This record gives sequence, C-alpha cells and structure tokens, in this order.
Amino acid sequence: MTEKERGIGLGASIALTLASAVLWGVAHLAVERRKAGLALMAAHVVMLAGILTVFTAFSTNLLSLAVQPRWLAWLTVGLVAIALAWTGVIVWSFVLVRPPRPDKIGRFLTTALTIALCALVLAPTVYAARVAYLSRDVVTSLFTATGASPVMADDPWNGAQRVNFLLLGADSAPSRPGVRTDSMTVASVNVETGATTLFGLPRNLQQVRFPRGPARDRFPWGFTGSGTDTPGLLNEVFQYAEENPDMVSRAGRGKPGPTLLKQTIGDILGIPVNYYAMIDMKGFAEIVDAMGGVQVTIKDPIVYGRHREGLIPAGTRKLSGEQALWFGRSRTDSDDYVRMGRQKCLLNAVAKQADPMTVLNSFESLAAATKRAISTDIPQDLLPAIVDLAQKVKGTRMRSLNFVPPLINTAYPDWSFIRRKVSEALDDRRSAKAAASARTPEPHTDDPVNLDATCG
Repeated sequence: MTEKERGIGLGASIALTLASAVLWGVAHLAVERRKAGLALMAAHVVMLAGILTVFTAFSTNLLSLAVQPRWLAWLTVGLVAIALAWTGVIVWSFVLVRPPRPDKIGRFLTTALTIALCALVLAPTVYAARVAYLSRDVVTSLFTATGASPVMADDPWNGAQRVNFLLLGADSAPSRPGVRTDSMTVASVNVETGATTLFGLPRNLQQVRFPRGPARDRFPWGFTGSGTDTPGLLNEVFQYAEENPDMVSRAGRGKPGPTLLKQTIGDILGIPVNYYAMIDMKGFAEIVDAMGGVQVTIKDPIVYGRHREGLIPAGTRKLSGEQALWFGRSRTDSDDYVRMGRQKCLLNAVAKQADPMTVLNSFESLAAATKRAISTDIPQDLLPAIVDLAQKVKGTRMRSLNFVPPLINTAYPDWSFIRRKVSEALDDRRSAKAAASARTPEPHTDDPVNLDATCG
C-alpha cells in the first residue's frame, strides 16, 4: 500500500506513532499488516509480562542478582537489546504511517516526534545499562573471584552460626609512610536472625599478642613496633605486616596486612574473623561528596583542620566530604574513644542516607570513589548470601561493646577479661534478654553492652 493509498493525515500519523511506542504493532494493524502487527503485539506483551514478573515474584532476589557479575553482564546486554528493538519498532511504525511527501510540515512534525520518542526510550535504558555495567565493574574490581573455601548455595556459611566481619577505617599522614588502621570494629552477625554485635577495639591497644606462628615467634611477649619511633600499638599491625610479609603464614602472604590483623584481632576477641573490609578515610570523603554530603547531629563543636582553621558547630547539619573527614578524624579537645564513637556514628549516617535515589543520582561518581576507597577479601560468590544477610540485619537493633577505658586498661590489657566479655555478649540467651530490655523505655545501665546513640 502506497502513501497515497493509505490516506493517513497528520493527526492520525502522530496518534499511530505514539500508540505504537506504547503498544507495538498498532501502526502495522492500521495499515493492514496484520501478521507483523499481531507478532509485535505478542512480543511486547510477553516482554512486559516478563519484566513485571521479575519485579514482583522475584523482587526478593533482585538485590542478590545485582551483585553477581554474570547476571549484570546479561542485564546490560538485555537492556541494550530492548532499547534497540523498541526504537526499531518506533521507526518502523513511523515509516508506515508518515504523511505523504507533499506534506512537508507534517513530515517534519512526525519525524521530530519519532526522534523524541526514540530518545525517550533510549535515554533510560542506556542509563540503566550504564549503571549495570558500572556495577559489574565495581563488583569485579572490589571483590575477589573466589574465596579460600567454596561457597555452597544451600549453606554459604558452611554450617557456622555466626559470621564475623572486621571493619577497618584506615588513615595516612604526610609525616609517615603507609596507613594506620585507626578504626577497628568486628561485626559479629547471627546468620539465622541477623542479630549483630559490634566489638570496638582502640587504636592504642598495647602489648598486642599475636596468634601462634612467625609473628608470635618474633614478638613472644607482645607487639612492640618496628623500633624506637613506633610505640607498638594495635593500629600499627597492618602496616608492619605489609612491610614484613614473612610475619604471616605462607597462605596469607598475598595480603599480609589484613591477614595478620584478622588473625590478631580474632585471637584477642576469641572468635574467628572471617572477612575484612577497609575504607580509606580520604576516599570516604570522596564518597560523602558524591552523595551530596551527609547529615549528622553534632553533640559538641569539632575543631576543623590541622591548624584549627575553623570549627564545625554543634547541632544538626550537613557535612561535606572534607568536614566529614575531620569530624571522624579530629582528636583535638577530645580523645581516641570519643573519636571512635564519632566514626561509628558517621558510618551509620552514611549507610542510612545512601537511599536508592541518592545512589542513582550520583552512581558513576560513587562507583569511582568506592573503587578507590574500599578494599576487602569477601569473594564474589558470597555476595548474594551477604545481601540476604544484610536484609536480616536491617530488621534488628545492633548492640555495641567498646573495649575502652575504664572497661579495660589499654596499656596492660586483660586478654582473658576481653574474651569473657565477648563470650557473654554473644551468648544467645543473654542477647535475647538484652534485646527485650532495649525495647523498654528505660534501658538497663548495668549491662556493659549498650547501643551507640550520639555523634559526640
């Protein structure tokens, strides 16, 4: 059928092009191409039904799929294919129902409409494909391809009741090489319930005992540092192992710093530390800036800058990346233990405020900052299980036990006391009792395990 025989005017052409963008095949049926029109309609309905099914019946599994490189690759390919197919149908429909050649104005208007519809379809799908590609890049860059032991789909935790993550905040300074792990927290998570207890260790813990092996052979009476210039604190262990990889057993020499620190902190607390994640504080500032800032409630004013350039006033306010860095780093007019509390508060605030819209709006800059700022030994094949576990953790109230004065003496730590307190904190019956009391208006003050509530 020729353009003249179709007799389709400008109004009908615009309407049919729009309709075909919403439901494939409408324009084809209008020009009596029934087989092609019905085939396109069927394909469109099947595609939409499939997308709707994925986002409803399988919604609980979407986050798990989003951290699997293979699925992210397929998602990227699928989105590109859908975008190309959709724009192809729009262009095809336009060609079938465009006004006749003499109607130059009509042709211009319908051509402009077609280009706009194609852009409307391409823009979000291209962006979604870009996000999927970047997500895959982040996953493959940050997480190791395989772990030390295989991850079984039916039991990813290998029968363990708890999994323990070492969370590190690393900092560096122009006056010293390497990094110091000034923030060290172990998150012990019950894999069934998601109940989580945080154990905070101070940076200035002294006479740290190493686990059996080359490290303890070199420092049988506790870690004393690399010479007179270093006091031998817990926050030096990471860098010392990096500079002396022979301190670590052969199995852990690929990453001597985190390996020895995991073993050491696990020995101090009396629990195995399974995985670690470390965030560089300078990179953390980039993440905060990519989010557009982080809002915190400041209890007391914080001195800003190395030379007291300014002050972050008390009150609820949004901090830039540099301000957040100083908020978590400053010890002026305070001490290590106040700073530990601020760092935990800051990380908690970032986690809560990184909502989906914030992440999507600045995804590319966040992805780049995350790759620079974070390192971990969590394997890729464990990520779906961690996503599921994170959903359980969200439904619980975290408890925190910080081993700081007056609970312990950092210069002469009582290792048996620390282990006993950890054992008590992880006792299921005691945890259930503490969780029940945490729901009452007045929490018990005689329980050493309390919730961190202020940003100081």
